[in-house]
Amino acid sequence: MHRDWPHFRKQMDGMAFDAVLFDFQGTLATLEPLTRAVSLAAEACGENMSSLKAMVIADAIGAQGWVGSGSAPRVRPDFAAAWAERDLDPDCHRLAYSHLAQQAHGVSAPLAEALYERLASPEGWVAFADAASTLMTLKAQGFPIALVSNVGFDLRPIAEYLGLDRFIDEWILSYEIGHCKPDEKIFYAACHQLGVDPKRVLMVGDAMADAGATRVGARTYLVSEADPGGIVGLGSVLKLVRSES
Repeated sequence: MHRDWPHFRKQMDGMAFDAVLFDFQGTLATLEPLTRAVSLAAEACGENMSSLKAMVIADAIGAQGWVGSGSAPRVRPDFAAAWAERDLDPDCHRLAYSHLAQQAHGVSAPLAEALYERLASPEGWVAFADAASTLMTLKAQGFPIALVSNVGFDLRPIAEYLGLDRFIDEWILSYEIGHCKPDEKIFYAACHQLGVDPKRVLMVGDAMADAGATRVGARTYLVSEADPGGIVGLGSVLKLVRSES
């Protein structure tokens, strides 16, 4: 993996890749800073909120396990069923995350709904600095690309807004196909759609769920963490496919 490069390179010896799969959140793009999202969500639902209050509420929401916060989700029994199905059903996704936000101190139901709208809107996302250039280079070199994501809403408009959609050949979204990473079925679906042998595929992600691709014989590369608009190390993907093709 990314944090054990010599071992990872040894795993790659002799491998030739025919296609590359990418995760979305945390790999190609990430949500805008949570404080900004809270501030804009408050404005959208008519709440007068100072910058300091927005920061405090953002910290409280992050502590509940909001997307990209790094904190473990705090799931109460009243929305546990929706949480379990969030990446398979759009209604469950909305309910799960709006309830997660609303349990933070100071978050009203309208604010939680407005914050979810930021989560699901193209304007609420930021591409990593090395995303477009990496995808563009891969396409120029003839590699087919699939987006493989656990998500409860359509990522196509977001990718289009960020200028990434034109590089994606296939969209493998969990709520559309009925399977979530790390289930091998979602990776098989991606390889089938691209028409490639799973053993000749590189999966690029940022979490252990992405490493589920190894179950179908694919290889996995995990990027590092970065702030919105930062560099996550996607340039190493280009080195891998060049050296192994």
